[in-house]
Amino acid sequence: MTDQQKNARFALAVLFGINLMNFFDRQIAGALGEPIRIEFGLNDTQLGFVATVFTLVYAAVGVPLGRLTDNWLRTRLIAIGVTFWSVLTAASGLAWNYTSFLLTRVGVGIGEASCAPAGQSLIGDLYPPERRARAMAIFMLGLPLGLFAAYMLAGVIGQAWGWRAAFFVACVPGLLLAVLALFIKEPPRGAVEARTSLALPVSPYRTVMRIKTLWWIVLSGMLFNFNSYAVNVFQTPFLQRFHELGLKDANTISAVSLGLTGAIGLLVGGWLGDRLRVSRPNGRVLVAAYALLLAAPCVFLALQQPKGGITMFAILMGASSALSFAYYSTVYSAIQDVVAPNLRGTAVSLYFFAMYVLGASFGSTVMGALSDHFAHQAMLTAGAAEMEAAFRASGLHSAMYVIPALMLLCSGSLFGASRTITADMKAMQTQSN
Repeated sequence: MTDQQKNARFALAVLFGINLMNFFDRQIAGALGEPIRIEFGLNDTQLGFVATVFTLVYAAVGVPLGRLTDNWLRTRLIAIGVTFWSVLTAASGLAWNYTSFLLTRVGVGIGEASCAPAGQSLIGDLYPPERRARAMAIFMLGLPLGLFAAYMLAGVIGQAWGWRAAFFVACVPGLLLAVLALFIKEPPRGAVEARTSLALPVSPYRTVMRIKTLWWIVLSGMLFNFNSYAVNVFQTPFLQRFHELGLKDANTISAVSLGLTGAIGLLVGGWLGDRLRVSRPNGRVLVAAYALLLAAPCVFLALQQPKGGITMFAILMGASSALSFAYYSTVYSAIQDVVAPNLRGTAVSLYFFAMYVLGASFGSTVMGALSDHFAHQAMLTAGAAEMEAAFRASGLHSAMYVIPALMLLCSGSLFGASRTITADMKAMQTQSN
């Protein structure tokens, strides 16, 4: 094994761990949403707004960090970012009211904005195109496993020692990984491309925005992240309210159905995407398009389960997650296929800005507002004067039906990308000649 291969494997292992903690620290607030809501006296709109502010800051900071990714040492940028967000995660456990908790989550968002552009750019320079989807799948494996760990540990720690303790525990692994990131050898940009021109265009942003496939991918990201953040914030509260589970049991189901099963989709999607790309350039986005087309009815049927129908709910939501997570390993790799190596950090940051500002930032807040609206309607229909737990359960149940509808729209946008990606790949290769 060459030194370059050893560095690639070490880098991928460290980046996987960092991405796991990225999503662990991001999701732990959602896993503990119900006890936090109760302690601070919040409604669902306020609970969802925490994730909204987080994603808006994450997206805004991500754009300049994306440009910095293309011009500075990516390993150092990642190490600084991981350290910052890990410390702010621990600070979340010290919050004394809603405002202080909100501000600490903003800090976590600032730090985490460094992870995706720099991490994906490194992978693009460490692995050749024919192996990139599988490498990206391993990197993005941190997402479902991070969610799994967040739900599992939040449930156990939160029930045993209170929700604040979980935030303190989350800090330590991040600090260790920040140190390991400094031992990754920075690869030359475009090192594994057949032909590369690293001259920076006059207008990097305008150059990236001329790529038609990216517009379809951005649209898919907006829809996909709307759903992801809505589900991640509200599935555990839904299980606690509608199916009347305790914090630990509700988080265990979320850990498996939203986290662990997603790892299957990532790995299978990455493998299948690489296989299909050999025979057809649009193979990767087609895998994602068909996967989401099949995921939508799974969510619909999961929501159709009666109160207490936990087993079928978990199976159906798990199937949906397994299918949906193919999106990350295939679509993220497709971005690398149509963007020149010296613009990938910029492209990823713009993609993330759009899908977080226009997608994820609305997901949790809109879901919370819909939940409050339907809960209020249920209260009026019952002729009650006060908001009861049963009305909150009914309201959230009704609101969650928006998820399968948006999954179908996301699938449609990926089918659109499949019609333009071949031409954009040829254009990128021509420009790099």
